[in-house]
Amino acid sequence: MSNTGSSRAEPVERAWPDGIAEDETGIQWDFLRFLRATAVNKVAGLTREQAAATPLPSSPRMSALGVLKHLTAVERWWLSIEAVGADLPSLWEGSPDPSWDLAEDDDPRSVVEAYRAEWTLSESSLAGVSPDDRARRSGKFTVRWVLAHVLQETARHVGHLDVLRELADGTTGE
Repeated sequence: MSNTGSSRAEPVERAWPDGIAEDETGIQWDFLRFLRATAVNKVAGLTREQAAATPLPSSPRMSALGVLKHLTAVERWWLSIEAVGADLPSLWEGSPDPSWDLAEDDDPRSVVEAYRAEWTLSESSLAGVSPDDRARRSGKFTVRWVLAHVLQETARHVGHLDVLRELADGTTGE
C-alpha cells in the first residue's frame, strides 16, 4: 500500500467521562470510548510505514497498527464472543497470537475503520445484557468483569501507542 495521505487515519473526537457520573457501567463505557478514541488518535496522521514500524527490540511484533488490530480482536473475543456468546470468528486464533500481524493491505485508515466497526458490533451485542449476567460463552465471568477487563487492556495498549507514536514522529501527549 502506498504512503499517500488517503491511507492515513483521521483523528476522532473524544470526551472525558463525567466526573460525577453515578452509573458504574455507564462510566466504564465512557472511559472505554475515551480510550478507543485516544488509540485512534495515536495512529491518526501516520503513514503506513510509520504505523507499521516495530521499533521496540523487546517486542518485535508490536507496531501501532498491530496494537489496533489486537484491540479489535480483544473487543471481538471478550465483548461479543465471551460476554454475549455471539457466533463470530475469533480474530486471534493461533499461536503466537496472529492479531498483531499485518497484512500487506493494512494501513492506518483500514485498520481504524475495522476497529471502529468492532466498537459498533460490541456495543450493540451488549445492549441486551446486564452487568451481573454471566458471560454466555464460558460462564466463568460476569459481564461487568469482562467490560472491566477490556477497559484495562485498552488502557494498557494506549500506553504502548504513546511510546510507538513518540518513536514514530516525536508526538507526545494525549
